[in-house]
Amino acid sequence: MFKLAHISDVHLGPLPDLSLRELASKRITGFVNWHRNRVRHLFPGTLDCLMKDIELRDPDHLAITGDLVNLASSLEVEAVTEWLAEAGDPNDISVVPGNHDAYVPGAYEKITHAWYPFMRGDDGPSGWVKKHACFPYMRVRGSVALIGCSTAVATPPFAASGYFGPRQARATVNLLRRAGEAGLFRIVMIHHPPIRGATSMHKRMIGIRRFAATISAGGAELVLHGHTHLNTLYWLKGQTRPVPVVGIASASQGPGGSKPVAAYNLFSVDGQPGDWRLTRERYAINPDATGVVLAETTYF
Repeated sequence: MFKLAHISDVHLGPLPDLSLRELASKRITGFVNWHRNRVRHLFPGTLDCLMKDIELRDPDHLAITGDLVNLASSLEVEAVTEWLAEAGDPNDISVVPGNHDAYVPGAYEKITHAWYPFMRGDDGPSGWVKKHACFPYMRVRGSVALIGCSTAVATPPFAASGYFGPRQARATVNLLRRAGEAGLFRIVMIHHPPIRGATSMHKRMIGIRRFAATISAGGAELVLHGHTHLNTLYWLKGQTRPVPVVGIASASQGPGGSKPVAAYNLFSVDGQPGDWRLTRERYAINPDATGVVLAETTYF
């Protein structure tokens, strides 16, 4: 049995001091939003509580589906780099970026360089190469193939959309087919929900139909995403059966906000090709944020 923990939208805080040069961009809108709204409900202590519970359950791997930072400033990227190093070995943690990680032009290159060990496919270069396309990547762990895709792009103020393009779609299909031929359970990680209507227009993923065709053509057993800060379950058409598409609340969301409290999914994968068995346990912060409780169990 393979056990995979899934968190998303870490939004590691607190927000560091930013220079006037850093604020002279889209970051000014995010800076205001943080101090008006997010700072009241996104707590580092909540994330710590969640991570301690994950450690106690000792999963084989941890998937993080984006938005590790808030405004993608240099100090934030450095803080997340240190946080990832404390979280575990890069071979045991797989990361895909979100829109906040590519908040402004140049941020995407910065985070892929800094976090490359956690985004490196089994066949990827040993070190970060500027012109190397990190995504999609594939990591094989036991009977599972983890395939990381990126929808992270810099967007104008008041937009948080993502993009899944033709090049990445073709490469993802090839990885999915290769993993299927090897008899592996295929898990696709992406930040934006690849479902029409799952979020508002200015936060949507451009390329939803392309992604659906990718899953249908290549084959997959599970898709994980973040972005909405919601605990959701959707379905996409698969080759032989529908593919569950699972979202999760922000890993830093404390009680009292309009969004669900911080949570993580713990997936158990067992069986063999044609007879896979998948179970999801969703664990969430309790009402007073002092511990974590089992909130939901789903058998697929």
